[in-house]
Amino acid sequence: MQRAENFGRLSRFLQRAALWATACVLAGFTWGCAGTAHSTSNTVPQTPGAQTFGISGTVSPTTGGSGAVIALSGAATATTTANTAGAYSFSGLPAGTYALTPSNTGFTFSPTTPSPTITTANITGMNFTATAQTGPTSNISGTITPTTGGSGATVMLTGPAAATTTTNASGNYTFTGLSNGAYTVTPSETGFTFTPGSQSVTLSGVNQTGVNFTAAASTGQTHSVALTWTASTSTVSGYNIYRSTVSGSGYTRLNSSLVASLSYSDTTVQSGTTYFYVATALDSGGDESPDSNQASAVIP
Repeated sequence: MQRAENFGRLSRFLQRAALWATACVLAGFTWGCAGTAHSTSNTVPQTPGAQTFGISGTVSPTTGGSGAVIALSGAATATTTANTAGAYSFSGLPAGTYALTPSNTGFTFSPTTPSPTITTANITGMNFTATAQTGPTSNISGTITPTTGGSGATVMLTGPAAATTTTNASGNYTFTGLSNGAYTVTPSETGFTFTPGSQSVTLSGVNQTGVNFTAAASTGQTHSVALTWTASTSTVSGYNIYRSTVSGSGYTRLNSSLVASLSYSDTTVQSGTTYFYVATALDSGGDESPDSNQASAVIP
């Protein structure tokens, strides 16, 4: 069945126009229809039209803020370096909950790891205060094996100081310049689990080595994307769901027959891929509405 593109006779144009105006859409069309896209494995849904936001703030004073590294985790991951005034920003972020972790050798930060939530607007004023460490400092180091999961893994440190580092090709990592206190070390890497999941380390002026982890490839992990929408206000025979890996084009229909319900589960997604979805409605004459607004899902 061809998707409607030819507006030949006036009656057919009016029929399609009415169908378009009342067709339900994914991800919240502006005139009242609503829908969502989410995954059973922490897929990050995107806002309508791939709307994105930003998080920004300042690390002060500049003695500890200039050059500080801020790690972002949560609905998206990224790192950035504060400028000479201690200012930093992240852009292009989908709605969701995040964690911000500043680090700079020789400094501790307050707050340690705030968790802002983006809903419908940018978040500003996510500020930190840097305090120079006093007294002796120590290191925490270890290795993640085997290198298939250890090389390039992310290791997060929380406690009196917070930091994030990446293991080298041999799976080794080190945190330096740490003041005394109780810390937690947590590794992560897509497609792997770790034993133990995290370790507690107490520093008292002596370096702590051998804080090691074992990585194992995740098995049996499956992903899916659940799509839902509200019903059309006109009489329709059903809906078609289309998917692409390219934003705005290249859509392929997923359903073999019309979807009569108001939901659809895409179970053919692959890890590490971003998918883009649109929906259409069909009437009894076989006329198909234009595409809805686009919704997207990122498969971890």
